[in-house]
Amino acid sequence: MIIVGFADTKMVGLYATDALASASFVNNVFNVPILGCLGFTFGLTPLIGSLFSQKRITDCGGMVKAGLVVNLFFALLATLLMSGVYFALPYLGQPEELLPLIRPYYIIAALGVIPVTVFNVFAQWAYAINRTRLPMWIILFSNVLNIFGNWLLIYGNWGLPELGLTGAGISTLVARVVCPLIIITIFFLKHDYREYAEGFRGVALRGVNLRRVFTTSWPVSLQMICETCAFSLTAVMAGWISAFSLAALQIILIVGTLGFCIYYSMAAAVSVLVANANGLGNVDEMRRVSFCGYRIILMFATCSSTLFALWGSALMHQFSDDPQVLAIASTLIVPLVLYQYADATQICFANALRGTGQVMPMLWIAVISYLIIGLPSTYFIAFTLDMSTYGIVLSWSVSLVVAAVLYYRSFIRATKAVAAK
Repeated sequence: MIIVGFADTKMVGLYATDALASASFVNNVFNVPILGCLGFTFGLTPLIGSLFSQKRITDCGGMVKAGLVVNLFFALLATLLMSGVYFALPYLGQPEELLPLIRPYYIIAALGVIPVTVFNVFAQWAYAINRTRLPMWIILFSNVLNIFGNWLLIYGNWGLPELGLTGAGISTLVARVVCPLIIITIFFLKHDYREYAEGFRGVALRGVNLRRVFTTSWPVSLQMICETCAFSLTAVMAGWISAFSLAALQIILIVGTLGFCIYYSMAAAVSVLVANANGLGNVDEMRRVSFCGYRIILMFATCSSTLFALWGSALMHQFSDDPQVLAIASTLIVPLVLYQYADATQICFANALRGTGQVMPMLWIAVISYLIIGLPSTYFIAFTLDMSTYGIVLSWSVSLVVAAVLYYRSFIRATKAVAAK
């Protein structure tokens, strides 16, 4: 994720500032359905992880089928909703000159929602049975394909048309379609996964499984939608300031993934291991895994903060050569560093809580942290206090600190509830 995000931003940013600003807007808008769909697949992790720890392999395959059906319906709904947003693009306050670039890139992004969802359903199955290398290698291959496609289609190499931002979108879409094709082929044809495939084919599509997937998935999805929506709306606010502000914010967001994606990968491992321990009713192991994971994540947060503080400016020069964009981006290093530990903490304990299967608190925590407190804080700091783009990034620390405290408390309560049983 980090590699392809850096490559996309660098290749588009060096192509044109308008292309970078347009990509920032569309990518941040589509982070809402993409991460919402990703969060919906996350509901499978505790369900399959618990079945796997009980050695109910055939039932795992049946749960994958139920998860695929429910998630396809959710992804289709998200795609339809985003199609409606397309017609509202002229009314979202973005610079008028960006709309001809935004529109085709937006349509291509919409086409990628369903293949991303299908891949993530099977990826969550692989994570839950501790075969984490399988989706990793597929994603790495798709990243190489994406970057090569960018080189061909953004700049028009090897005699292909120079499509700029639209070329980047096509390349990303192709990579997103390839991922589910590969993992589905492996799921059904690789001998090691024969029992899972038999369960997928043989276990009837039961209403109880569909309900379990939906009940476990929708709070996690809405939690991620609330969180992502809050951050995406801050990008919309940056567009109110200027196209340069929007481009600078995109650079900060992509540099920030150096921390976020590493924290999230470690926290996803915490979630799987908590789910395995939960299936055995081992509360001590659930807590031990969570706090061991937290110490690892804090170590990475320290590394990320040091990197941003010392070499943040050099990193930003990789994504644009526009002096106005870089001038704004360079002022955002301090607030970027400030939110790392809060982000690491909320990610760890949100995923630990997800592993317990008691996911309802995730929804109200996200609403309070990101929508009730976060968004008003962003507007107040950025516009009322007139801190502009600096205030937008600074405000992220407010919502992340609130979320971190609430997720930690909810995880401790969830483990006490498991112990009481």
